[in-house]
Amino acid sequence: MYLKYHTGRRRYNVRMMNNFNEPINHSLRRKIGKALSQWQMISEGDKVLVGLSGGKDSLILLHALHDLQRRSPVKFSLAALTVKLSGLETDPLQDYCSALGVPYTVIEHDIIGIINARNEKSPCSFCANMRRGLISSWAEQNGYNKLALGHTLDDAVETFFMNVLHSGRAKSFQPKVLMTRTGVTVIRPLVLATESAVIDEVKRLCLPVIQSPCPFAGHTERQRIRDYITELRKNIPDLYGKILNVLQNLSDSESWKS
Repeated sequence: MYLKYHTGRRRYNVRMMNNFNEPINHSLRRKIGKALSQWQMISEGDKVLVGLSGGKDSLILLHALHDLQRRSPVKFSLAALTVKLSGLETDPLQDYCSALGVPYTVIEHDIIGIINARNEKSPCSFCANMRRGLISSWAEQNGYNKLALGHTLDDAVETFFMNVLHSGRAKSFQPKVLMTRTGVTVIRPLVLATESAVIDEVKRLCLPVIQSPCPFAGHTERQRIRDYITELRKNIPDLYGKILNVLQNLSDSESWKS
């Protein structure tokens, strides 16, 4: 749901303003808290930058970390940054961050143009890597030592299956990992939370989800894997739990052990 506009000026209605100050529901907050604790994601004095794409996951992540910042005895600073793709409307994100009191920056980069010029066969992976690199470099240059990304358990399972099916490796991304080029540590506080829980919470809080302008959305290998997993879960309801167990029991280099 987008923020409401009124006579040419952006203005929040009262219910939305109240929602922006409301904590994440207990169940989702426990999942996030468990991930933060298990992988020791945030420490005293950290400067945390949230990669804010405008999608539901990054909005919930920012909302949760903002609430944590207000309530936690561990003091850390918080900001958000968007890599603006062509056609992305960022005004609602600016308004949302302003309502939270979170510093917000937008940088522009023609990633879609580069993908088209390269005739990139894996546009999602290329875009994600490029955006992560841009945000990480900006974080390093501006003194942020942690980069928070909104990947969920669904994303981890999808990445696991993509690696198994396409490279024969049982692995996924790490909940917490140091990017050696920049010295910035990537953290994924939503990694134990499901997409469905995030969707429900976004609707409840009326967060300003932005429609992605990506021309490849819904037509990628990741989407095909997502559809495949949906079918698998019809017969294996605890599939996510099984994959999570696999990830926590891999070799030392790939394991999700804390």
